[in-house]
Amino acid sequence: MFTTVYGAGLFGIDGYIVSVECNAQNRIPDFELVGLPDLAVKEAKERVRTACENSGYRFPALELTLNLAPADRRKEGSAFDVAMLLGILHCGGVVNYNINFSDKCFVGELSLSGEVRGVRGALCMCVAAKNAGMKEFYAPEANAAEAAAVEGITVYAVKSMKQLIDHLNGAARMTPVECDRQAFENATLSAAIDFSDVKGQVMAKRAMEIAAAGGHNILLIGPPGTGKSMLAKRLPTILPPLTFDEAIETTKVHSVAGTLPENVSLLTHRVFRSPHHTMSAVSLVGGGINPLPGEVSLAHNGVLFLDELPEFPKVVTDSLRQPLEDRRVTITRANGRVTYPCSFMLVGAMNPCRCGYYGHPTKKCTCSPNDVKRYISKISGPMLDRIDIQIELPSLSYDELSASNEATETSETVRGRVIAARKFAAERMADAKGIYCNAQLGAAEIRKYCVTDAAASALIKSAYERLGMSARGYDRIMRVARTIADIDGKEVIGATHIAEAIQYRSLDKKYWG
Repeated sequence: MFTTVYGAGLFGIDGYIVSVECNAQNRIPDFELVGLPDLAVKEAKERVRTACENSGYRFPALELTLNLAPADRRKEGSAFDVAMLLGILHCGGVVNYNINFSDKCFVGELSLSGEVRGVRGALCMCVAAKNAGMKEFYAPEANAAEAAAVEGITVYAVKSMKQLIDHLNGAARMTPVECDRQAFENATLSAAIDFSDVKGQVMAKRAMEIAAAGGHNILLIGPPGTGKSMLAKRLPTILPPLTFDEAIETTKVHSVAGTLPENVSLLTHRVFRSPHHTMSAVSLVGGGINPLPGEVSLAHNGVLFLDELPEFPKVVTDSLRQPLEDRRVTITRANGRVTYPCSFMLVGAMNPCRCGYYGHPTKKCTCSPNDVKRYISKISGPMLDRIDIQIELPSLSYDELSASNEATETSETVRGRVIAARKFAAERMADAKGIYCNAQLGAAEIRKYCVTDAAASALIKSAYERLGMSARGYDRIMRVARTIADIDGKEVIGATHIAEAIQYRSLDKKYWG
């Protein structure tokens, strides 16, 4: 007898359908598995046999040949276990012969007891099943809520093989898992921390608001204890809430990487990633023998915070240059090429020198001029060019720190202005495909959308010649000025907008000469 059951595999963050073809013949019992399986898939033969017996079913005494198609693509992981056992039991008569498997997809790893364990990338596999025209998706109980976020396909949570077979045979039907969209929308607005917690640092707060409104990268420079990390951690609270589509994209990356928190079906807040400075370039951009997403992809649609930026190896920080420009990273290996999205906001924080007190008004810096230069030069010019906003945070006075009654704006208030600015920009750029914020404007879009008045044009020309800007530096200033004008609700960029934007690019002259 011959039957085909459909499972799914992963390639990057994309799922693809795998046809598990099972051929059974009444010959000497044997079990062959073909279709370019890796070691984890080959070991499924013993898991499948034992899980079948411990679920209360007799493993068929037949010559079994299973093929995982397409046979020219390497199959990795343990997600094919359930589909393989279903095919075998269908040939053995345990599963009703009349069942139509053509519109059903099954994923899951089997334990020796017959329980179905969770797998990586269930959300991506469910998307692939829907795109292939399937109507039902059977996922492990641990992944079902995650997969249910995909609209247009019915998702069932499978706890054990016995439960699944009883459902297919009509003995005990399972209830589909539903995604609660209202709960998602309510969760996106909640936050444990707030922008109002930050005392003083008015200019830095303004810079963070501009960065959030335009999606700009930002560098915070200042001595220890000035609130650099505190500000960075609160940046996600003033960003626009995740849309449902953005949440799906972000969750797909974390599902593939295996970093989705337990009992979380869908990420509801913008991700904040803060890796340690001892990380490698592969950990940052992704890679490995079987390529997995790096920190830049795990920060997709969120914030990547690099604290103590000069402490990161130069090869690590320079590896950010291409992802920052392209907003995607492509990893090539002998067995294929995968592309991961990495549209994130970069926030860097650093001290002005190794001791942290270079230029401090009261504390003496213990670093020599060469030490300061060596420390600062760890941030390369091309990398600095890709950071739109640079802001210096001065030390707080006692009065600023102890002003408990000071009226400070909440994250909700600032986020309201950010959302309004992004909406203003989106209406102007409605005909621009793939551009969602000013930080994504290319040279052609800058010429089209960054219209300046006469005073602003004269000011940017003077600054370009006086500061010796690069073409990329000029583009960065125009993007930031466009965002400042959007916050003010102005269609034409004025001299005040250009002046403020230039102010956020002045520190490279002070620290980097």
